[in-house]
Amino acid sequence: MDGERKPLLPPKRNSDSESSDKVVQGNYSGYTADYVRHLQAGSWPEADADSTNYPSEYDKMLRSGRSLEHPTSNFDTMIHLLKGNIGIGILAMPDAFLNAGLAVGTVGTLVMGLICTHCMHIIVRCAHELCGRYQVPFLTYSQVANRSFKSGPVSVQRYSRLIRWVVNIFLVITQLGFCCVYFVFVGENIKQVVDLYNLFDHQLDVHWYITAALLPMILLSWVNNLKFLTPVSMIAAILMFVGLGITFYYVLIDLPSVETVSLSANVSQLPLFFGTAIYAFEGIGVVLPLENNMENPEDFRGLTGVLNTSMVIVALMYTFVGFFGYLKYGGGDMILGSITLNLPQDEALAQSVRIMMAVAIFLSYGIQFYVPMKIFWPPIERRLRSQYKLLAELGTRTLLVIITFALAISVPNLSAVISLVGALSSSTLALIFPPIIELVTFWDHGISRVTVFKDIFIAIFGFAGFLFGTYVSLQELIFKNTELKAST
Repeated sequence: MDGERKPLLPPKRNSDSESSDKVVQGNYSGYTADYVRHLQAGSWPEADADSTNYPSEYDKMLRSGRSLEHPTSNFDTMIHLLKGNIGIGILAMPDAFLNAGLAVGTVGTLVMGLICTHCMHIIVRCAHELCGRYQVPFLTYSQVANRSFKSGPVSVQRYSRLIRWVVNIFLVITQLGFCCVYFVFVGENIKQVVDLYNLFDHQLDVHWYITAALLPMILLSWVNNLKFLTPVSMIAAILMFVGLGITFYYVLIDLPSVETVSLSANVSQLPLFFGTAIYAFEGIGVVLPLENNMENPEDFRGLTGVLNTSMVIVALMYTFVGFFGYLKYGGGDMILGSITLNLPQDEALAQSVRIMMAVAIFLSYGIQFYVPMKIFWPPIERRLRSQYKLLAELGTRTLLVIITFALAISVPNLSAVISLVGALSSSTLALIFPPIIELVTFWDHGISRVTVFKDIFIAIFGFAGFLFGTYVSLQELIFKNTELKAST
């Protein structure tokens, strides 16, 4: 190709107006009147792939096609984005530093945050470009992958349907993996509190506490709208930040010398660091759903946009917790899967942290559950009569929660599950797919050599982390599970 950009044309219409209206209504029912008028006038502008000016006329016109029943504000979106990223992952960062060392962990966490944020921008930019090409108001992650391959080189067009399914599979694995971890986290933290106060005649196994969380998780999963989840996310965010504040208090008291911990760990442990760190930063699955649901999506990107502001906060908090948590508790290599489990066992304030964190993570279950339901439900909904849709949706939500519960109760090992989910699926979505999609999307649009080399580097880095991280995490999971069974 000569690098010349193709003009964006409206959908083909039949000559008679009745057929034309039929085509527009059939393909774009539910979109706003402005959007349909743009299509009928053939006035859709071409997206500028290299432009950083935001919002452009393209973006304004593109967003006029969105018809949202409950759009979210910038503040709502930031809260959801923070809660989508700041969860159990931040509490596992000291364990990640244990597998990297103080210096390597600090640099590695900041670099990982930078790369993951850049990949989020890649997906959003590709989504905007493809929305312009296909003249739709928004696209999901899997649709971005599908449309990029459809309009990409001839050699990859045949894989457009396959890539959509692959992305959806990894999205489901990642988000449901998060939900599994949430079950384990809630169970382990509540168990520590109950055991301290001897509320039962004997100490119950963690499986019972995970089981007790099942019904509340099912009820929370029935909330099906992001706007209605905002107050829940707000409460979760407040509890999380208060809990983190108290945790910092414990961590920063009587800090040992830097000489008590390693600056760098054994190279063989780095895949475990990668798995935990990428798990912590993998919020890419919720980026497009949140941006698609914004009242003012033009505020999402940009240097001081919602995405950058949120991710700077996330990266700094992860580095802070990992650095000081490892420095405080890493001297004897006794760091547990969550830093809350390392807090004093016999102090009421420390117990309040465990309760707050357990409640915060429980309330965050809904936002993680939102993405897999967006994938599972539409194909099911299309096959149902209207009178059965509500019952079927509640049944589908309940079944998915039960599946995550069953997986959680089968392997209640927090740190190993976090690392495995991160290495297996989070690395694929956050590091491997975005650069590939960017190369395919802009292959004939004068893409620079620097961008090509950058994308290839990120994809190789992600693939290496996927292979080694998954292998080492599985080893760790199998070893610890065998060790646990042998001790009981």
